[in-house]
Amino acid sequence: MLPVILKDSLERLYSRYNSREFVHPDPLEFLYHYDGLCDREIVAFIASSLAYGRVAYILKSVSFILEQMEPSPSVFLKQSSLETIFRTFSGFRHRFTEDQKFCAMLFAVKKVLEHHGTLQACFSAGLNECDDTVLPALSAFTAELISSAGGKLEHLVPSPCKGSACKRLNLFLRWMVRSDGVDPGGWETVPASKLIVPVDTHMHRICQLLGLTARRHANMHSALEVTAAFRSIAPADPVRYDFCLTRLGIRKDANMAAFIKQFRHLSIS
Repeated sequence: MLPVILKDSLERLYSRYNSREFVHPDPLEFLYHYDGLCDREIVAFIASSLAYGRVAYILKSVSFILEQMEPSPSVFLKQSSLETIFRTFSGFRHRFTEDQKFCAMLFAVKKVLEHHGTLQACFSAGLNECDDTVLPALSAFTAELISSAGGKLEHLVPSPCKGSACKRLNLFLRWMVRSDGVDPGGWETVPASKLIVPVDTHMHRICQLLGLTARRHANMHSALEVTAAFRSIAPADPVRYDFCLTRLGIRKDANMAAFIKQFRHLSIS
């Protein structure tokens, strides 16, 4: 009975907030400006990688980067040498991400494009039909990026093997795989059913309040546990409610306490 009640509550929340009307301010909005899949996946990777800190600062940083790569981020990377990338973004800083680390990440993306053609092809190469989630593919994907960068990319491209929840990488995958009123999608080779919920401290707290996890830390174990809970409700799309749930506590008209209170009331009545 509880999964039914939770799904009904989540569906009402989804119907209310899963619309582009409620996206701004969110780095996801940059993807809407790119129709070409090659450009969109690069924009998504950059925007998600820098999606930490104050949102106004995130939007400013991503906007600056994309201005330097216009009119086509994919063409910019394919035509740029490592020296060109460093010269273009010399002095760039986003919180504790400095220019050298960011340029190393862009160069890694360039190398992956040279080898696979697209980020989608690289990611899909590590995906097996028998995998329950994208975790093995994500591990292979990050390993290739880190190797292409000549070493660790630290927080920009965290390794799932070290236990990180990889919130920003899973957010990137949500944007590129799912396709609805919010997520533009495009990666048709990756099943939405295998996605992992992007879990940060905010999402972790919401899931604790909903009784979806009792784990104390927002790590990969928590992300997989939360994903399994959502998969029991929406097997084909366990990340379906991520966007609308993260509006709780962010938007003034989305009251997290009221939502949790209503859910708990229905679950015991």
